[in-house]
Amino acid sequence: MNLNNFLKRNIYQISKGGFPIIIKKIITLINFFFSIPIYIFSIPVLICLYLIRSKYLVRFKNLRSNRIGHFASNTELYLCERDFGINQPKVGHVDLFYAKGVCNKQLLKMWKRELKVLPSWILLPIFQINKFLKNFIPSFNLHEVGSNANEDRDILNLIDKSEPHLKFTPEEEIYGKECMKKFGLPNNAKFVCLFVRDSAYLENSQFNIFNDWSYHDYRDGNIDRYVLAAEELAQRGYFVFRMGKKVLKPLKSSNSKIIDYANSKMRNDFMDIYLGGKCTFCISAQGGFDAVPLIFRRPLVQIVAPISYLATYSENFLVLTKHHILKNNNRKLRLSEIMSSEIARTLTTKDYDLRGVQLIENSPEEIRDLVLEMLDRLEGTWKSNENDENLQKKFWEIYNTSSLTKLSHNGKPLHGKIKARYGTKFLRENSDWLN
Repeated sequence: MNLNNFLKRNIYQISKGGFPIIIKKIITLINFFFSIPIYIFSIPVLICLYLIRSKYLVRFKNLRSNRIGHFASNTELYLCERDFGINQPKVGHVDLFYAKGVCNKQLLKMWKRELKVLPSWILLPIFQINKFLKNFIPSFNLHEVGSNANEDRDILNLIDKSEPHLKFTPEEEIYGKECMKKFGLPNNAKFVCLFVRDSAYLENSQFNIFNDWSYHDYRDGNIDRYVLAAEELAQRGYFVFRMGKKVLKPLKSSNSKIIDYANSKMRNDFMDIYLGGKCTFCISAQGGFDAVPLIFRRPLVQIVAPISYLATYSENFLVLTKHHILKNNNRKLRLSEIMSSEIARTLTTKDYDLRGVQLIENSPEEIRDLVLEMLDRLEGTWKSNENDENLQKKFWEIYNTSSLTKLSHNGKPLHGKIKARYGTKFLRENSDWLN
């Protein structure tokens, strides 16, 4: 970045964030001057590490700890790949990690039980100097852990082949159960997590100072459309916890089994992870939180846009996408039309508008049917017929033959073996969508 762009960016950030951003930048500048001796000391440390790497390799990596989805899934998939010997050096080695800007302290605490995590003030200078030097000496790249096969997507289907790496300690189990009692849950009560993404978290966080996140508003959902599903779960004896750190509006229900945890004074980092790890399954309108149930191997009901990003790599996934409507004639696009065009992997709200496509949320009844299918499957009462299997086969054939589902924006595969199922009742009632 040149000086002109650097100045423009900082002026924009200050004009948007005001006095608090000025204070943050002053603190950052002070920290920079105090860190200079650490950077200088890091150089001989790096030289020593370079000299011994033929016999013992030391690698570094930052944990993507500022967003819960990446903090959970990227880290878990690194551990899965480590267990299977994937992306591992042939010589003896140690991987060192650091976390900066931690979104959930409980998750960091638990990852430290599985990883060697050093303070960022120690490891960050070493990491950055090595990153700079590798531009001139490519072999220095050996000292970076690197990315998973595809970041947070399990394209190697390792989740179903491995056990969770995180466990709660006996003390954490006791504390978690005490908190559940305060929410009114009896011992061994079954509950479901419900997460519906909206713009509140990013708009009210440090991220919004530096970025305009409205480009993926098309992923947002309306919590009101999920109330019917929550009420049905409550009738079946399940408690429902509406998740979220910041949300636009409350979950409206008079049912005592439906808990608006996101707006509760009892919401905290520990319970975010405990609930995600202990739920019977999770309902998600595609947001970062659903990675928490994922890493604990909890089943997932997910409504995803863009459609090419469906979570497909586990047998415990049940998925759906929003309705794709052509604005000029209010016509619903067929699956083949979506998958044969760039619409399948459109990643910004603006680009959907440019293509004349509007994404319409699924109806409360469609969401309810998807949720109850998962519940019936888990309880062993779900009944499928030959036509259902034919519809599934047809859906995935159309889906998987599209070249647009093969690669993501970073040039890596989006899917490994497809193991998920698409909502059965939706396909029954919209069979013409597959024609």
